[in-house]
Amino acid sequence: MKRLTILGSTGSVGRSTLALVEAAAPGAYAIEALVAGRDVAALADQARRVRPRLAVVADPEAGAALREALAGTGIETAAGPAAVLEAAARPADWTMAAIVGSAGLPSALAVLRRGGTLALANKETLVCAGEVVLAEAARTGARLLPVDSEHNAIFQALDARDPAMIEKIVLTASGGPFRTAEPAAMRAATPEQAVRHPIWSMGAKISVDSATMMNKGLELIEAARLFPVPESRIEMLVHPQSAVHGMVQYADGSILAQLGTPDMRTPIAHCLAWPERMPVSLPRLDLASLGRLEFFAPDPLRFPALRLAREALQAGAGAPTILNAANEVAVALFLARRLGFLDIAAVVEEALDRLGAPAIPGLDAVLALDEAARAEAGRIAARRAAA
Repeated sequence: MKRLTILGSTGSVGRSTLALVEAAAPGAYAIEALVAGRDVAALADQARRVRPRLAVVADPEAGAALREALAGTGIETAAGPAAVLEAAARPADWTMAAIVGSAGLPSALAVLRRGGTLALANKETLVCAGEVVLAEAARTGARLLPVDSEHNAIFQALDARDPAMIEKIVLTASGGPFRTAEPAAMRAATPEQAVRHPIWSMGAKISVDSATMMNKGLELIEAARLFPVPESRIEMLVHPQSAVHGMVQYADGSILAQLGTPDMRTPIAHCLAWPERMPVSLPRLDLASLGRLEFFAPDPLRFPALRLAREALQAGAGAPTILNAANEVAVALFLARRLGFLDIAAVVEEALDRLGAPAIPGLDAVLALDEAARAEAGRIAARRAAA
């Protein structure tokens, strides 16, 4: 029996993880802890179904409601940021890190400190604090398994025994809802249009990142942390069918690709069962019905976020932390209709210009820079909105 903790259990990745657990053979998995942000009703429903030892809600004001919802079940409950860290630090064989944004960084580090296996669905953890995270994993012997569909595809196709034989890795992107949109349409884009992803069903923030292609920029930075390939040999291709999730090209010219239906249960299942595989009941990719696979170079003018992410990775130190924090602020303001769609990348670029690439020797420095970048991005956005 494998004992699991799920950080971010009520989000899309957390729900998919629990669906796989519930469909597995009886006795294959036991749940140590479930952690959610503030959705008490969904968390309580999950807890009653899978019977974790501990259920935690990050919002301290929701603790009483969670205790009431699970009264009489024998399930321990807790609330607040400290409780989230305590849940992450509990012994477990495998932990899903699916708390969205930089908020997921402290709990991911708590898992690594105890030397556990961390299935990482939160790309911001490696973007904001890649050097800190990798150093902690190396110190404790913890294992990182990539859950993002693109990184998981590379993980499956990569032969890392001789990094010199890896010519390049290729991350694919659907192109989002504005792949062929004119600049005027993008300038006038509404939150409803931006979150209407043509392929994937995701949360609002991630969907907007797909629309700006900042998600690919963040994935570029994450890939440079995860795999033994320098930034110059990590490429991106727009692939509207979303059937090929990642490719590795080797020195002999061979290209190995991972293909599958665009369903997050596939990479989650790969990480959940790794190094074995597990059966998953979902529609199979039918290449004959698909008919063709198309690939295009991304448009750097339509999607400046790709350039910004590559420049931040090249600058190193705290630049990726600033990139991520400013983007989170700008996306939230766009979703609140207080910032234009094209202003998202503009706010990020100005924040990077103003704050540079300061050193981030540890978690405290990362969190301080994250806070400073958010404040700066807020000021920049307010000024643009007032102009």
